[in-house]
Amino acid sequence: MSEGRVGGGVVLVTGAARQLGGRFVRRIQRDPAVSRVVAVDAVPPEHDLGDAEFVRADIRQPVIAKVLAQHGVDTVVHLDLTGTPLGAGGRTQVKETNVIGTMQLLGACQKAPTVRRLVVKSTTSVYGSAPRDPAVFRETTPVKSLPSGGFAKDAVEAEGYVRGFARRRPDVAVAVLRFANILGPTADTPLAEFFRLPVLPTVLGYDPRLQFVHEDDVVDVLVLASREARRGTLNSGTFNIAGDGVLLLSQTARRLGKPTVPVLLPAVRWVGQLLRTAAITDFSPEQIRLLTHGRVVDTREMRETLGFTPAYTTAGAFHDFARAHGPGLLPPRMLAAGVDRLAAAVRGAAGGAR
Repeated sequence: MSEGRVGGGVVLVTGAARQLGGRFVRRIQRDPAVSRVVAVDAVPPEHDLGDAEFVRADIRQPVIAKVLAQHGVDTVVHLDLTGTPLGAGGRTQVKETNVIGTMQLLGACQKAPTVRRLVVKSTTSVYGSAPRDPAVFRETTPVKSLPSGGFAKDAVEAEGYVRGFARRRPDVAVAVLRFANILGPTADTPLAEFFRLPVLPTVLGYDPRLQFVHEDDVVDVLVLASREARRGTLNSGTFNIAGDGVLLLSQTARRLGKPTVPVLLPAVRWVGQLLRTAAITDFSPEQIRLLTHGRVVDTREMRETLGFTPAYTTAGAFHDFARAHGPGLLPPRMLAAGVDRLAAAVRGAAGGAR
C-alpha cells in the first residue's frame, strides 16, 4: 500500500446526515484508493452524498454489525458523536447516540475482521473548564475536574469505550481527534449558535480564552487520519486539533460587531434556561463553563506526530465565520429594545432565584 492512501477500499462514515458528515463523505470519495463509501445515519440526509451508498441505520441498534459485514468495511470514521440534536431529536436521543451508539458501533467493529482503521471525532471539551485548570492542556494532562454532564461527559465515556476497543483489537489503527470549537460558514455547533445571537450574554468579570478550528481543516484532518500514515508521521493515537493562537471572548464580540450583556455568574443559568426555552440556542452548563473559564490546548502532537498543519488560525477561522454571517449590529432602536428585554429577563430571573 502506498503512503498517504486510505487503509483499504471501503470506508464507512457515521453521522452522514449532518453537514460535516456530508462534506467528509463527498471529499473521501475523491481519494483514488477508496473504492466505495458507505454513509450511515438514522435519518436520510438533506444534502448530496455523491456516489456514496446511503444506508439508513441507527448505530444504537445491532444492525450496524450487519452493515459492516455486508460491505466488507475496513475503515470506519465515526462522526456521529455530537452535542446538537438532528431534527426533532432531543438531548436524550443525542446522549444515547453518543454513548450507546458508540458502544454498539465499537462492538460491531470488534467482531468485524475486515476493519483495520478507526477514526473517532471527539472534542477538547473532555478536559472540562474550571478555574484551576492549567493554562494549556496536552493530550496527557490529568483532568482536575471531569465534565459532569452534557456532550463533554458523553465524549469522556465514548473515549473510554474507544480505549477499551483499542486494547481488544491491537491490530486496528485507532485515531481519536479532539477538536476545539468548530467554526465556519456552515458550522452548526452550539458555540456557532451562540455567536449568531444579536446580543451576547457574558459572565461578569470573566473574559475567557477560546480556540477554534475551521470546518475545512476538520475535513482535511479527518481525511489524513483515515489514510495510511505518511513517512515520518503516526496517525494512531489521541490528538488535539485546533488553529494557532487564541481569542478572548471580548475580542470575538468586537469582531462580530455585537454588544455584550455581562451577567452575574449565579444568574447565568437562568439566562441559559430562557434561551433554551425560547429555542434560540442550547446554552448548556458546559458552554457556560467554557464562556467563564475558557480552554486552550497544545497542538504539538497534531503537527509533529500526526503531521497536520491547519490552513486557518483561530483568528482566521473566526474571521471566516463572521464574514459569512454578515455585520452584527442591528438598527439602533431594535438593538436597544433587545438589550432592554434581555436585561429585564435576567433581572427577573435573578430576583426569582433569591
